[in-house]
Amino acid sequence: MLNAIWLGLIVIGVITAIFTGNVQAVGDAAFEFANTAVEICIGLIGTMTLWLGIMAIAEKSGLVKILGKALSPIMKRLFKDIPEDHPAMGAMVMNISANMLGLGNAATPLGLKAMKELDSLNEHKGIATDSMIMFMALNDGCVALIPATIIGLRVAAGSSNPTEVIGPILLSTSVTVVSAVILTKLFAKRKKYRVENYIKKDEANIDNI
Repeated sequence: MLNAIWLGLIVIGVITAIFTGNVQAVGDAAFEFANTAVEICIGLIGTMTLWLGIMAIAEKSGLVKILGKALSPIMKRLFKDIPEDHPAMGAMVMNISANMLGLGNAATPLGLKAMKELDSLNEHKGIATDSMIMFMALNDGCVALIPATIIGLRVAAGSSNPTEVIGPILLSTSVTVVSAVILTKLFAKRKKYRVENYIKKDEANIDNI
């Protein structure tokens, strides 16, 4: 899907450039920003190495586990249908904790494990449960306590105060998480999106075969 979107944007840009007589400008901009992209990537190496080292220390020192314990009461309220001692709960807590600290590499396998464990409780395989959808919403809109990648990009771009975005990002991601939770809960209560409707559709499709 993303490949199709990017291709569409490129085609539209080229066609627009041809009709407006700006083909040369588009070509120059493409080469200029290709060079800029390489410069930014090289500039990111040092900053990202520093932040990843700090995050690795945080993980080894147990900071992720401490944050996970702090999140446990909230997780229990959001996932009431998941047993407290089930592996899914632990994996979800650790995944969200890792995302909050910018540990993307550690968060990904934990997220996959969490989904696998949630699916083990799923009575209707192939149909996402409310808990699976809620976890996905939390994962995508996770509160960013340390936006390491953004800070690194700002450093590479020559920002005089690269960390000034921490406050706005924390606020915006907090609003995103709250909105995601509210919308997920509201949609879960609507009869249209209940799992029973999808089961009936599957049964109807099987009968029509």
